[in-house]
Amino acid sequence: MISIKPNGSLHPWRFRLVVGLLGLFCLAISYRIIELHVLDQGFLKNQGDKRSVRHVTIPAHRGQITDRHGEPLAVSTPVVTLWANPTQLVGHEERWPELARALGTDPRTFAERLKANAGKEFIYLRRRMTPQDGEAVMTLKVPGVYSIEEYRRFYPAGEVAAHLVGFTNVDEAGQEGLELAYDQWLQGVPGKRQVIQDRRGRLIKDVQVVSNARPGNDLNLSIDLRLQYIAHRELREALKNFGAKAGSVVLVDVRSGEVLAMANHPSYNPNNRSNLKPDMMRNRALIDVFEPGSPIKTFTVAAGLMSGRYQPSTVMDTRPGSMRVATMTVRDIHNYGVLDVTGVIVKSSNVGVAKMTLDIGAEPLYNLLQQLGLGEYTGLGFPGESVGRLPSRRKWPQVETATLSYGYGLSVTATQLAQAYAALGNEGRRVPLSLLKVDQLPQGDQVIPSDVSHQLLDMLRATVDGQGGTGSRARVPGYQVGGKTGTVHKTMPGGGYAKDRYRSVFAGVAPISNPRFAAVVVIDEPSKGQYYGGLVAAPVFGEVMSGALRLLNITPDDLPALQQVELPPLEKEGSRG
Repeated sequence: MISIKPNGSLHPWRFRLVVGLLGLFCLAISYRIIELHVLDQGFLKNQGDKRSVRHVTIPAHRGQITDRHGEPLAVSTPVVTLWANPTQLVGHEERWPELARALGTDPRTFAERLKANAGKEFIYLRRRMTPQDGEAVMTLKVPGVYSIEEYRRFYPAGEVAAHLVGFTNVDEAGQEGLELAYDQWLQGVPGKRQVIQDRRGRLIKDVQVVSNARPGNDLNLSIDLRLQYIAHRELREALKNFGAKAGSVVLVDVRSGEVLAMANHPSYNPNNRSNLKPDMMRNRALIDVFEPGSPIKTFTVAAGLMSGRYQPSTVMDTRPGSMRVATMTVRDIHNYGVLDVTGVIVKSSNVGVAKMTLDIGAEPLYNLLQQLGLGEYTGLGFPGESVGRLPSRRKWPQVETATLSYGYGLSVTATQLAQAYAALGNEGRRVPLSLLKVDQLPQGDQVIPSDVSHQLLDMLRATVDGQGGTGSRARVPGYQVGGKTGTVHKTMPGGGYAKDRYRSVFAGVAPISNPRFAAVVVIDEPSKGQYYGGLVAAPVFGEVMSGALRLLNITPDDLPALQQVELPPLEKEGSRG
């Protein structure tokens, strides 16, 4: 028989136990809800975001490099880079041949590469494809294949401005030239975009732009691309005609100090560097140093005129065409006899300038060369620029005094020599050189008195236009041109000079009546018969200067000479057209 308690309940403690447990369960669930939605909301939201929210980089294009007229020399074009997650691609091996063909690679090689990287989550498939080619691959919708928007650097002028502009690497970081020198200025700042993706990386929602991309700054160079093409073309032809090893041309605006053209050979195409050799990348106009030879005689005579001991008409006896200086003999090519100072420049007499420097001492010439910028950086900030060598002596031996007077015993770059001749054409004022466009003319430092600079320009004009001058091949019809030739023995690595290896040099200014441009031409090791500066380098100077004077509409200052130039009959002109 079952006993029932007076209140009719059956084991009431069990009921209370069940109710208590249910209550505890409700409290636990309520606490967990509060914990998830209130206490740990930030942590859980962060964990969820890590699995779905991504920050995608918004690429920023690099700033343009242009010439002084806005013609592009370096631009960034949009491209597509394809990458893959091999852990996802492994499960779709049947799509590999199709993907390999779309990428333009061998299917077998492609399969081997994927298998070798099967444990990785990221590999590049192909970088910097055109947007059209990249879109064609993405339309295949192969699982595990993704795209990234990037930019690729392109150089419209190709090899013509390669040494000056330089190039970037695959990540658009400057590696050479002005691309390297102004890398921070040109670089853009990438932006960020917040998106939601699924676990396979597919875009679900574009949430917001966190930060906008900021493009790089543009760089406006002093170079005139038209003149750069002319310098490049004439230099290339000279190297071909004379079998030369290399060469450089530098053209400078004497008033502003702007470098209007800087060409070198051999050159390279920065858009296709598959066969690039280190020797091709060197900007020889700023990096290669050489003994300038006779172009220094211009400043030797300047030092003599500034001393007050000499005038253009001062008579100097160079007979018998040689002179003994300590243990060395200074020689001229011919016995020029008695010359005035102008004749010393026109005939390029070593004996004449050596006598002048031994008379006034080496210090005035050394000080002048130093003030003209020889033996120091030009201030252009170009990577790897050479400073050259200007020897300094407490007491100058006679031999070194004599050799300094005609350009031996020191070394310069073509750009340093162009800067010195630019000062000569700018009323004797030296202005800083610039590879960037200048908006305001600099004042400059007076290095040579203006009256002396005018006398020197007349002497240089006689060297080109005068009877028996060494620079006659540098003439430009309709313009008065002045300059100085140089034929320099090349030094040997172990010391001394090579017997049959030369550098042909020409440095000059035009037009003489109102100078606007200075230019220097250096041809390294001409091998086809001729090697004198007046025969090899002077014609290049003439063609480059002719193009500059005409393209920039400089008024002719030698019209009588222009009228003497024979032109084709008009009827022949018409018959061709």
